[in-house]
Amino acid sequence: MQTDGIAQAVLFFALLFAASVWDIRKRIIPDELNAMILCTGLLTFTPVNLAGLLLGMPLLIAALLKEGGMGGGDIKLTASCGFVLGLSAGCAGLIMGLSAVLLYHLINQSIRKLKHMNAPAAGEALLPLAPFLSAGFIASYLINFGGLTL
Repeated sequence: MQTDGIAQAVLFFALLFAASVWDIRKRIIPDELNAMILCTGLLTFTPVNLAGLLLGMPLLIAALLKEGGMGGGDIKLTASCGFVLGLSAGCAGLIMGLSAVLLYHLINQSIRKLKHMNAPAAGEALLPLAPFLSAGFIASYLINFGGLTL
């Protein structure tokens, strides 16, 4: 891996960590973080990376169909990570991240049923999506770094 690739990895991981912490604490992902993530894609830019911006489209459509389900920060985070990873690796990261949040939700619901707990209040039911998406995008980045092409 070249120096700019190492710098990109360090910056990408650090910014995704910051976005995750910010989303957990404040339930928002600042536009500045998304812009900085997008800029890390310029370190190893190829025209193929531009297609990765389309990765946010399915989330945008989902947000338009159901209000209150997903925030704009998650959509921008997905698009900016898609720019860094490219469309195919970005899709793999998105699938891993969304699978992780689904698995978490299913386990959480099962535990609530076993313990006969009430469903959480409306505000408590919302999960910060950035930590799960970040984990998926980092895994995809590392898989690509390891030589597997997604």
